[in-house]
Amino acid sequence: MSRISRRDFVARSGTCAAHLALAAAVAPDALRAAWAQTPLGTVVAREPFGSLEQVADGIWALISTPLGGDRTTLSNGGIIAGHSGVVAIEGFNQPAGAAWLGAKARELTGRWPTHVVVTHYHADHANGVAGYLSTDATNGKPAVRTTERTRELVLQRNQPTDDARTAALQQTVLVPTSGETTIDLGNRRVRVVPRLGHTDSDLSLEVDDPSVVFCGDLVWNAMFPNYVDAIPSKLSASVNALRRDRSTVYVPGHGALARQPEFDRYVAVLSEVERAARKAHDAGTSAADAGNAFTLPASLGEWTLFNKVFFERAFSAWYRELGG
Repeated sequence: MSRISRRDFVARSGTCAAHLALAAAVAPDALRAAWAQTPLGTVVAREPFGSLEQVADGIWALISTPLGGDRTTLSNGGIIAGHSGVVAIEGFNQPAGAAWLGAKARELTGRWPTHVVVTHYHADHANGVAGYLSTDATNGKPAVRTTERTRELVLQRNQPTDDARTAALQQTVLVPTSGETTIDLGNRRVRVVPRLGHTDSDLSLEVDDPSVVFCGDLVWNAMFPNYVDAIPSKLSASVNALRRDRSTVYVPGHGALARQPEFDRYVAVLSEVERAARKAHDAGTSAADAGNAFTLPASLGEWTLFNKVFFERAFSAWYRELGG
């Protein structure tokens, strides 16, 4: 394995897709195996890039396992089905990932997705969205939904450019950011809630009965999150707004499915980063030095971390808000 310099790591790990790709390149075999934790739901399909778990009647979560090096999906996503429609969540890193989830939706529900929701612009969640509009979509092309800002950022920043992705996004049903909207699936309603913090335009998808929340990259489970575009105070506020007061399955953007204990542990990680960043900022310590010196308390358990640069990035995000 070739060694990656700190400078190259900083330059090459800016996006979540690159964050995960570089993590896979340096992760030891034991850590790669540990990433695929015991499933919380019932596994109905398994591929090198992840497993599809049924978490409730008509609801499945795709849990990606990126450390093996398969880049088909990279992020988590899922399927929510009702009597009159099917929602597919995330466009994934490659069209093959979206096409695979679309085919699984048809296999499990008898219907190709009627709606697709992309939670934010990062490549591992958006770049493959055209896979849902393939010739396999025999019972109609799904409506792709995201915010105007997310669409703008995908078209401006995501590489390599792709004519099929551009065409798919030009037909987007824009999600307003002034309040939540609802996708009516007949016997089930899915609330699409505009939030921000991981980027300046995020979405969560929420089902009230049973209580399931697709968090996008606002929530990571057992892997330290990527702060490259983060607005940390907004991130914390959005995450706390996702909390439910009853038994809930949280589908994070990355990592295994979470219940309340895992969700609370993630909240504690965000709080610990904030505490340390504010202290270092007040002391005049650089983000690089503060990140290099930082460690998470052992009481918060194991969090996959591949390079101290990820801590530096978190401190830099806080410094942007705090000034300097």
